[in-house]
Amino acid sequence: MKIVDVLKNRNVLITIGVFVLGLLFGWLLFGGSASEFSKTLPVGHAMEDHQKGTVWTCSMHPQIRSEKPGKCPICGMTLIPLESDNTENDDESDQYTVKFSNAAMKIAEVEMSTIEKKAPYKEVYLPGKVMADERNIAALTARYPGRIEKLFINYTGQQVGKGQVLAKIYSPQLVTAQRELFEALKFKETNPSYYRASRNKLKLWDLTDEQISQIESSGEVSFYFDVLSPITGTVTMRNVALGDYVKEGDPLFAVVDLRHVWVMFDAYESDIPWIKVGDKIKFKIKSIPGEEFVSTVTFIDPVLDRMSRVAGVRAELNNPKELLKPQMLASGILKTMLPGSSNQLVVPKSSILWTGKKAVVYVMTNDHNNMFQYREIDLGAEAGDYYVVKSGLLEGEMVATHGVFKIDAAAQLKGEKSMMNPEGGKVSTGMAGMDMGGDKKPDGKSKK
Repeated sequence: MKIVDVLKNRNVLITIGVFVLGLLFGWLLFGGSASEFSKTLPVGHAMEDHQKGTVWTCSMHPQIRSEKPGKCPICGMTLIPLESDNTENDDESDQYTVKFSNAAMKIAEVEMSTIEKKAPYKEVYLPGKVMADERNIAALTARYPGRIEKLFINYTGQQVGKGQVLAKIYSPQLVTAQRELFEALKFKETNPSYYRASRNKLKLWDLTDEQISQIESSGEVSFYFDVLSPITGTVTMRNVALGDYVKEGDPLFAVVDLRHVWVMFDAYESDIPWIKVGDKIKFKIKSIPGEEFVSTVTFIDPVLDRMSRVAGVRAELNNPKELLKPQMLASGILKTMLPGSSNQLVVPKSSILWTGKKAVVYVMTNDHNNMFQYREIDLGAEAGDYYVVKSGLLEGEMVATHGVFKIDAAAQLKGEKSMMNPEGGKVSTGMAGMDMGGDKKPDGKSKK
């Protein structure tokens, strides 16, 4: 390379350098500022500048303070940024508010929900079991003393039809009553009341009109009398054996018609206001997998069980094939609306903080970005994942549904009203008698 070319390139470089220095000096003198210059820095330098000006703290342990992000040395939670309080002198700020930066909103994972009117529906889960329809149970008792001479029912669970003979009984008292009937027949025309009394005596001992007429037509005394089934069904109880002596009033058999059954569900005290007669209920039977049954509520027990604090809720179902058997376990779901209610304001459960008897939410103000206001509200009935709002919120307002506790912690540190500090005022950085980590640095190392 020639010496002349080197000298020319050197002059060009010197000229360019002087030009750049002149522009920089003029920009700083007339139009430049440190803040604008910081905007030209790379992203990494801007983040470092933000982190240096931010205090990081723990939402569970506000006494922890750090100049850089990390984990809480006490509970291990991610530290959140605590912005300097720039809203104290803002005349537009409402009372009991706390403001988050965009970065803090992301770190705290704050999510919002709009308050709106809905029909307050609730799904009620009800455990239950299949039971026999009490209206289709027939209990047979001995109407007169005697001895079981013949027995046609050999075991419980046996199917019987209406009018079928279950047993035959020999009774000396019935023998005497038949003879009285034969004597009364002689005076049927002259003394009809005597005849009717003799006939009614046999009817009170559970003899049918057909049986009595058969005795009259035969003209002979019957020594054995039939015990007949009053309904078609299944024998669920047999208390006698062949040759047993029975007294008047002794239980003999119980017959149940299982072609129509009840399903009795247990409703807890808190669910009873949501259930009404006529509600549709879907349920499954554990012993019949893959099949869903549908019925309606026909009865709600007016008295709660003293020990379990539940009320019986009854649904009825036809059971022609007798697939459903008493004592089978069932699990039902009843989707219902609170009786007498229409569209009402509801608030998600996840947005509620409880302070004893009070419910607290954080509402985003309309005129301040990422600014949340402490609000105490009155709640009504529970409706699934929501509560009915009685007062304190308006339709269209936005409430925090996720990260609510972190917002509350920031309000506590600011000295505003919060769930943890209902009266407001600055909080202390520790608790007497408890080691809250005040003698440790945020990195977990002890101070020296």
